[in-house]
Amino acid sequence: MAFKNSLRMALRRQAAGIDIGARAVRIVVLSRSARKAGHVRIECVASQLLAPGAMAGLEIVDRQAVARALSEAFGNVPQQCMSAALRCAMAIPGSAAFTAHVPVHHSNGGPHRADASVEPVVMMEAERITGIERHALAVDWHVDDSPPGPGAVSIAATAREHLEARIECAAMAGITLTTVDVEPHAALRALRHAAAFELELDEPYAAIWVGSDGVYGWRLEGETIADEIRYPAPEYACVADAFRDLAENNLNACALVGGEIDLLDGVCFSLADIGDVLGCPVLPFDCSTLSDGNVIAHSELLHDPASAVAFGLALRGIAQ
Repeated sequence: MAFKNSLRMALRRQAAGIDIGARAVRIVVLSRSARKAGHVRIECVASQLLAPGAMAGLEIVDRQAVARALSEAFGNVPQQCMSAALRCAMAIPGSAAFTAHVPVHHSNGGPHRADASVEPVVMMEAERITGIERHALAVDWHVDDSPPGPGAVSIAATAREHLEARIECAAMAGITLTTVDVEPHAALRALRHAAAFELELDEPYAAIWVGSDGVYGWRLEGETIADEIRYPAPEYACVADAFRDLAENNLNACALVGGEIDLLDGVCFSLADIGDVLGCPVLPFDCSTLSDGNVIAHSELLHDPASAVAFGLALRGIAQ
């Protein structure tokens, strides 16, 4: 049986999404056929509470405590999933990430010369949007040279300390990260995946992520993001005002909600309240609806809407 399981996993691409939340570490391991794009299978869902005071907002205060929680959570991941090929991804909070898109002009001197000419522009823009000096920044960028435009560069930047803290915590737990993403991006990826199971094709719907740094929402029409909101933000007096922007005359067929939903209690807002404002049914993100029944996990973890970020991170891993 062990040989059969090892052979089965060797024929599948595996990835782990690791979410360091405000109160717990969550892990989702997914797999998919390595031969072609096929059914996504949940191999394992695990969680471990963090020691009080390990996190303070965006900051990892106690790296050893986080590393211990990671080790204990991965102790619940079956050995057949823990191959050298397992891709592991982690995320930083959305409020710690900054993005920009700027036009660039560079000579056609090959990719290395192009990178050299673009880098000063990228770093200046990264300093501007973050308000952080370049030596303390972690910056990534991509140049799009597709015709007919002269090219544009997409920039993502964060304080280096956020990135280094997560890499160090993972390393202390014996984990090598292959990707670092942004929490709302990962959550949206998971919510869109769930929508493919829950909704009819091309039905407009809202996707909402409740994180430790606020609420993020998107109104989707097919593959297009028609609108997006973030709360708290200066333009909204309350979270209800933000949700009204997603209502779009109550055209949404449904709203999918992930994250630490109980954090909304602090502003006296529930799933039912979200449905009332949006004028549509509300479904919490639920891994069990995406499972084929062979998942290694406690049943309550499969129903935890806060697993969305870890799920979305693992989705990215099996797609790469």
